[in-house]
Amino acid sequence: MRFTGSDGFVGKAGLAVGSALVLAACSGGGGGGSAGGSSVPGTPVSVRTSATPSPTPTPTRAPYGPVLSANVDPVTTALAQVAGAKSLTDLDTVLGGIATSAQGAAKALGKADEPPAVSVAQTELVAALTSLAADVGKVRSGIKFHEVCALSSAEAELGASQGLSAVSAALTKMTTAGYQTTFAVPQLPQQQNRSLDNGSMVRKGKLRGEGVFKVDNGGKADAVVSLALNGKAVHSVFVAKGQKADVEGVEDGTYEVFVSGGADWDSDAKGFTKDCHFTKFEDTFAFETGRTATSWEITLQPVADGNAKTNDVDPNAFPQP
Repeated sequence: MRFTGSDGFVGKAGLAVGSALVLAACSGGGGGGSAGGSSVPGTPVSVRTSATPSPTPTPTRAPYGPVLSANVDPVTTALAQVAGAKSLTDLDTVLGGIATSAQGAAKALGKADEPPAVSVAQTELVAALTSLAADVGKVRSGIKFHEVCALSSAEAELGASQGLSAVSAALTKMTTAGYQTTFAVPQLPQQQNRSLDNGSMVRKGKLRGEGVFKVDNGGKADAVVSLALNGKAVHSVFVAKGQKADVEGVEDGTYEVFVSGGADWDSDAKGFTKDCHFTKFEDTFAFETGRTATSWEITLQPVADGNAKTNDVDPNAFPQP
């Protein structure tokens, strides 16, 4: 019986201890505030933390050489296409590519982070590329409005571009500073102003007739005047600006008269390469041999009592002198 009583006593004591533990736990939760300075249960405790900011990474400057080449190389490639142009139409397309690449390079390099050693050279290069694009635009305009009329003269206009020479000069400074590119200017013809002696026959037919054809060129441009039958030039004479010339021995027939004018006569191409224009007289000119020989005289400049009209002619429909 005592064993049982002791057992029960021990069990009760164990329960009492367990209760104390539970109370202690509750007391620790609510009374922790007194230890921390707060006597009111449930009052929030403010906690402050101190964080050290991460250092801002220093940006790495991109290498300048690859940036320079990436923008100049397309200009070099576009310029190299000039050699493959076989006509003014071809060249106009090539010039468009040169202008686009030059403009793009100027814009990109204007924003590039250049080394101090080439700061001045880069400023000059951006200005030169912008100038080159403008010069190329002028050549294209000249082609459109017949201010340049041959491949050779258009290429010569490009070669005379101040922007093109300025690009070369700026890149020479870059090379001296250690930044080399593959930039190269293609071989381009020089500008010319060729002419013929006044009265030279560009095309000389048989001239076995008795007719006389007189031309007075009081204008400001050289001219080649052609007598044509069935749309083909039979006799063509070079008349220098401010000069007169005669064609003697014109055979009987009714002729059309075509006039091409301009500057820089290319004897191989039989045409003016600059400032060219093409006209045709509305009237025809009949030469007949009778008691007297027929003689016609025309003036290429407007005159007060003039009685002949001219019309512009499509260059592609103009008979070759």
